[in-house]
Amino acid sequence: MLLLIKNGTVINPGDKTEQKADVLVEDGRIKDITQGKPVKAERVVDAEGCYVMPGFIDMHVHLRDPGLEHKETVETGLRAAVHGGFTTVVAMPNTKPVVDNPDVVRYVHHKSQDIGLAHVLQTGAMTKGERGEALSDIEGMVEAGIPGISEDGKSVMDSQLCREAMTLAAKYDIPVLSHCEDIRLVNKGVVNADEHTERMGFLGITNAVEDVIVARDMILAKETGAALHLCHCSTKGSVEMIRVAKEHGLRVTAEVCPHHFTLTSSDIPGDDANYKMNPPLRTKEDVDALKKGLKEDIMDVIATDHAPHTAIEKGVGIRKAPFGITGLETAASLVMTELVEPGYLTIMQMAEKMSYNPAKILGLETGVLEPGRPADLVVFDPKYEYQIDPAEFYSKGKNTPFAGRTVRGMVKATVVDGRVVYEK
Repeated sequence: MLLLIKNGTVINPGDKTEQKADVLVEDGRIKDITQGKPVKAERVVDAEGCYVMPGFIDMHVHLRDPGLEHKETVETGLRAAVHGGFTTVVAMPNTKPVVDNPDVVRYVHHKSQDIGLAHVLQTGAMTKGERGEALSDIEGMVEAGIPGISEDGKSVMDSQLCREAMTLAAKYDIPVLSHCEDIRLVNKGVVNADEHTERMGFLGITNAVEDVIVARDMILAKETGAALHLCHCSTKGSVEMIRVAKEHGLRVTAEVCPHHFTLTSSDIPGDDANYKMNPPLRTKEDVDALKKGLKEDIMDVIATDHAPHTAIEKGVGIRKAPFGITGLETAASLVMTELVEPGYLTIMQMAEKMSYNPAKILGLETGVLEPGRPADLVVFDPKYEYQIDPAEFYSKGKNTPFAGRTVRGMVKATVVDGRVVYEK
């Protein structure tokens, strides 16, 4: 089938070009990018006034499947993904059972293929059961198709074991996706440690909880030669260390989540667990550093850390509720509203951080719009203004601090392997 996406502004971060053009798709791949050439196609998407960009790639998603399907399933998670313009998602391994062997990897991959929406790349846990005591079957999971290893939800606190995992990651040339949290420093904290949260009576999590493991993992990555990707960075210190690491040639990349560049801990209105995430919302100084890091391309990726929970789980207050918020269906709008429109990022940088850079880190063919490449695309209207309404989410999780927030930027269509899998 021929698919024509016409009248859009095509953004190609591969060669940094922006042009008014039509995109012709056939047999799951981009056939041609033309200007004003008459084409007859079986399916036409009119992208007038919209950007046509490489499909977004989310390097940090919790699909909760297997074992936690009351929060999310592969299907509901992927419906949320394509609603948000994501054509590939990287699933974290902290499910039940933990993804620490090839069988669970294959379960998720096969299930996602049967559903036929966005692509799922299932990461493997660094240690068995994420208990931090013995390495998982990393070699077997590599053979089963994992894109990387991660202990997400926690850090491997045994430095020697972490080094052994990184050594294997270097051997198999896969990245280590690192959740940086020194659990011994958390000290029962539930939000950022600052004057605002202290006045509300909550125990705080200091920046050192993140910064200590960022430094350690950089040292281990340098020693082992592993490619290190730092997940959901939230502190000024992380940005500064990443800058220095890159200056010294380390194989280090880093991601920032929309909630961490949009909100500060001072935005927490009270005992509302929709503002509880890990790492926590930080101070304005940290937020400004993250924005500057994104602008200066120190921070490579924008990811969501999509972490759905039930209303009951989130309804018990900040002290007792689990960490995490949903993010797949609000990310693109928040990037446009908080970063592109104010001038922190160009539209090209948005495409780089949400597609091109993740594709490079993961070794994917996608992330660019060129003839012959896979037809994973998003049609994005940058001017469409609306209020975020969790009732409209496709995800099971409605837990977001952005309910009622007015934003700009709407996904009008998502194309995966040449098929329109979502259209507004």
